[in-house]
Amino acid sequence: MRGAASNEEKNITNALISGLANAPHTPTLAEVEEKAKQLAGLFGYTGDIRNVVTEALISVETRMGAGVSLIDIKSKHDDQWVGKRDDIVWTYSDAYAEFLGEDGWPPQMVQSLTDVTGRILGHLQDPQSEGTSWKRRGLVIGHVQSGKTANYTGLVARAADAGYKFIIVAAGIHNNLRKQTQERIDAAFIGRSSDPEDRRNIGVGLAPGYPHPATLTNVNEDFNKNTAAKSGWKLNDFSKPIILIIKKNTKTLAALHKWLQDLNAGPDGKISAPMLFIDDEADNASINTNKEDVDPTRTNALIRRVLGLFSKSCYVGYTATPFANIFIDPEAFDEDVLEELFPKDFIYCLDAPTTYFGAEKVFLDENRSERIVRPIDDCEHYLPYSHKRGDHVPELPPSLYEALDEFIIARAIRNLRGQSRKHCSMMIHVSRFVPPQKAIRDFVSLREKKIREAVRANYLMPEEVSSKNLYMQNLRKAFDKEYPDAGFDWEQVKSALNSVFDHLHIYVINSKSDEVLDYGRYERDGIGLTAIAIGGLSLSRGLTIEGLTVSYMYRNTKMYDTLMQMGRWFGYRPGYEDLCRVHLSRDSINWYAHIAEAAEELVQQVKRMRRDGLSPEDFGLYVRSHPDTLLITASNKMRTGEEVTVQQSFSGRLRETSSVSIDPELNARNFALFSEMWQGAFSEAKSEDTGKGLMFRDVKLALLEDFLRRYDFHTNQASLKSDLLAYLELIRDRHSHADVLMISPEGGAGGGQFVLREQERAVGKDRLEGFIWKLNKDRVASRGDEKLGLSDDQKKSAEALAESREKGGAVSDTHYREVRNKPLLMLHSLHPKNADVKGPIAAFGMSFPFETDIPTIDVVVNKIWLQQMQAVESTLAEDEEEDIDA
Repeated sequence: MRGAASNEEKNITNALISGLANAPHTPTLAEVEEKAKQLAGLFGYTGDIRNVVTEALISVETRMGAGVSLIDIKSKHDDQWVGKRDDIVWTYSDAYAEFLGEDGWPPQMVQSLTDVTGRILGHLQDPQSEGTSWKRRGLVIGHVQSGKTANYTGLVARAADAGYKFIIVAAGIHNNLRKQTQERIDAAFIGRSSDPEDRRNIGVGLAPGYPHPATLTNVNEDFNKNTAAKSGWKLNDFSKPIILIIKKNTKTLAALHKWLQDLNAGPDGKISAPMLFIDDEADNASINTNKEDVDPTRTNALIRRVLGLFSKSCYVGYTATPFANIFIDPEAFDEDVLEELFPKDFIYCLDAPTTYFGAEKVFLDENRSERIVRPIDDCEHYLPYSHKRGDHVPELPPSLYEALDEFIIARAIRNLRGQSRKHCSMMIHVSRFVPPQKAIRDFVSLREKKIREAVRANYLMPEEVSSKNLYMQNLRKAFDKEYPDAGFDWEQVKSALNSVFDHLHIYVINSKSDEVLDYGRYERDGIGLTAIAIGGLSLSRGLTIEGLTVSYMYRNTKMYDTLMQMGRWFGYRPGYEDLCRVHLSRDSINWYAHIAEAAEELVQQVKRMRRDGLSPEDFGLYVRSHPDTLLITASNKMRTGEEVTVQQSFSGRLRETSSVSIDPELNARNFALFSEMWQGAFSEAKSEDTGKGLMFRDVKLALLEDFLRRYDFHTNQASLKSDLLAYLELIRDRHSHADVLMISPEGGAGGGQFVLREQERAVGKDRLEGFIWKLNKDRVASRGDEKLGLSDDQKKSAEALAESREKGGAVSDTHYREVRNKPLLMLHSLHPKNADVKGPIAAFGMSFPFETDIPTIDVVVNKIWLQQMQAVESTLAEDEEEDIDA
């Protein structure tokens, strides 16, 4: 009965969303509730309609932009070929759109996805175009958990309609991710379950007469030589498109290459069928492992060999970060492979839907971040960063148990909100090794059992009785601390606690585990699974954890692709975004904020380069010269102890003294320099009061160079001094003058003649190392500081830039930097909110205008440089990573 009730609720929700899509104005809550009641009456539905109303309201607000593409303008490719072909019948694409609508997608989102995949298809080659051979190479940049799979499934459907006959989807390196992708494509494109025990029509295949594509993989089996040999099939045996969902694994790719070559190649060694290769998780190749099956160089070489068998091929990589492996780690590609897989023809940046719960909301929006993110300060005493496979786990940190209490309370609140049939999950990721993961599971299971028993005995008891139980006290503390404003009082939440345990299960997810996090099985029965998932890499990369509400992660990596992929908490949180909590080390919090900002800046750069007529090749150069890319490539090279020279550019970037010295004498010298230049050299330029300090306009660039030479840097940031001086010299012919801001906010402590007022800054627990203070989120300036001193016309231009790149987009410092179009030096006096640090502390930042030709300076990278740049080398020995499927 539960399954029937769940389907009824889904039908009402879909009907309500469709009805609201045509409303002449944005409906109010009362109007949506009234419509929901009317539909419930028509359907004879007597269940709870609160969830129906919540999802409908969110659908009304959800919008997704068209994204932006960067193309090779020298190419003669016609990206309008799709519209010029009147023979295409959109059978698969229309069926997929209908499938999404039935799955609860708002009509405007379905249309956006259809439009975007149509544009991406236009960047591929027309499969019916003239010529015996052609190839196209591209990259699609999305966001973690934002619907990349839905996008490339839509592209697959459109490509099949247009005439692509052979389609390969490489779905990461883990079995569970390949299986998950197979299941999704079974429902959304193939239309038939590939489970050998359950061969039935599903999803799109429920429509009468659906032309099922063929597949040689199933939910249990990747492509292998036995499957292919047993079938004896050839590509030409099929009139319908063929699709394979494979792991990015050398054995699989080698078997596929052999089958294609032996059974399908013509006399010239080539296959004439138009082919599309989709590389999901294209940034997943630099894993620190010596296991041959997932060696990135061999894997990429085999992808090239498979592509080389086809005279007509398109390769499209999908990545969740602009710091894609193809840009930042050319070492993972042989020279000819790099040339073959580089997205020379197009890069397409997808816009995230407006309701996406992403890095910007979690880490850059200060108010939201304060509510969502919780620092972990106690894990190092129990499971240190550097623990090994065989280390004993004595106990779990108290903060993890507190997160478990939070999760139980959050699930109770979601049930009270009418979301009991929705999945609700907690993720625990504190070890990459299998034995510690099992130990963590044992501790969590024991604690969950004790909480369950306490709840059963106390949830209906008066507060004076239940409050005497230790576990009930902890749950009450979690409620009071995290969720007092969630819409229910403690008594209501307490009475709902017992139902939390009805379908609560604990899973260990890794390559050695046979446990399957199967949400679908519960969904078919109309049950919302309450899951606690414990794991490492295979849990954190690609796998969708449904209804993820509380995350607890303690890892020390600073690799962009790894960190962003670990962000399983990104995604869509309809009706419970306010309940989500993310527990991370303070170091990770700072790095996530830094990454989010850098990634957003790179996406903005794609839009600028599109405007300026630049190519994907130019974007690749820009990413490779990014200061943060340097950290990644340097970390890789330093494993061999190599000293190398690399190129770096500060075009369009802000560089700051994010690590400052707390030595009083050093700071006194720097403040003396501030005062001297304020009343001397800088004062020769025109000045004006910005409301947050004085700005000197059009200061000679030579004075900035003089300032840098005399500024007393801590040895930790000595390389910043030489890099900035080298870059100023490089751009001197383009920009002879700069602006200088003396940041001195009203109401700040201190101040006086030629003395800056202080800006308060929190001092994180782990941000002090000897005489070094590492500023939170590695930022000195406050957001919006670069707006200071701009004219009204410049501010309007920045707003127009933001709007042109994203409808309703917020204006950021990158936009202000672009309209200023000259270097900017900002001087700061910081007041540390910590009794152990005596202020004031001197700091500065320097931002640079955008240059279309990306000027670069040479930087010598060695181990000392790496330590100064605070890059954390992986403590993982190359043969110790267990959590990879071979």
